[in-house]
Amino acid sequence: MMLDRETWRRNLESICLPVGALLLSLVLFGLFCAFAGANPFGVYESIYTAAFGSSRAWQNTLIRAAPLMLTSLCTLLPAHLGLTIIGNEGALVVGGLGAIAAGLTLQGNAPLVVQIGMALAALICGGVWIGLVGFLRHYRGVNETISSLLMNYIAIALLNHLVSGPWRDPSSLNKPSSFPIANADLLGTLPGTRIHYGLVYGIIACVLAYILIKRTTFGFAARTAGGNIRAARIAGLPVGQLTLAICFLAGSCAGLAGMVEVAAVHGRANESLNANYGYSGILVAFIARQNPLAATAIAVILGGILTSGGILQRAHNLPDATVLVFQGIVFLVVMYSESLFGRLSIFKERPGTRKVKPAAVQV
Repeated sequence: MMLDRETWRRNLESICLPVGALLLSLVLFGLFCAFAGANPFGVYESIYTAAFGSSRAWQNTLIRAAPLMLTSLCTLLPAHLGLTIIGNEGALVVGGLGAIAAGLTLQGNAPLVVQIGMALAALICGGVWIGLVGFLRHYRGVNETISSLLMNYIAIALLNHLVSGPWRDPSSLNKPSSFPIANADLLGTLPGTRIHYGLVYGIIACVLAYILIKRTTFGFAARTAGGNIRAARIAGLPVGQLTLAICFLAGSCAGLAGMVEVAAVHGRANESLNANYGYSGILVAFIARQNPLAATAIAVILGGILTSGGILQRAHNLPDATVLVFQGIVFLVVMYSESLFGRLSIFKERPGTRKVKPAAVQV
């Protein structure tokens, strides 16, 4: 089916503005590095080398990208309903706690049973966590952005309490941690690589999210309610049920990211579970402009940036947190670019260029 000019302009705009925002972010980050006494071009080269310069670098990047794909859906899915949820980190943490509880409880069963149990526990815990945000928004009018942000701190406090108290392994002296999951119950890696199966979970989740939002009646109803909630209510759409369902699914994805971190990376729950993947997932969702398929590519790019923190510290004498500065710059520029959609004349049809079909002449 041929696309008209207006559709082409919208598609071109949706590509050019995010790409332009990323390029501008690189320029601003280069200026920051220059003021810090580092060669910006050397920094760019180091980031590329650490992220994509070798097979090992690619594997590290994809390992970081897996949780980013999942946590991005926690912001991306509710955005189609007109909600701005940033509780990704909290959902990831409670999902990890649910996974460790299930893993230790089911220990001794077949590894597949334990892994399925951990995944289900993470899905439910993360889903209920963000589902509560949706409930407060729809039935009590509580702003979802503020409530989801505050719930992050509750989740982190709960994590610290459990791993330092009731769940603490006495052998974890310097770094309080829970008891470990048995090696046989951990997620395996893709053949011939160090990449765990969490990457597969992330890709599948993004594909399913795209199908749900773009190719199903449920997704159409969610997008309709997000476009005009009053019209949706008049049309008889169950806005409350849509809100709860979308928020539960969004939280489930972030909760699954917590299970991946517990069962494939750390092997136990500790403060490392709070690794800011949730906050980075928000950035992935905004850059991808709520497109689940685009989120997979953006997650890989951002995952590569996250892996470069160490090399920037060693090769350029920059703080390890420099990559967080980069993320902050990208987030601010992308947020600003959002305000430009529909305003730049280059993406608007020039007056007088639209062809008007002549009216039929009656004889």
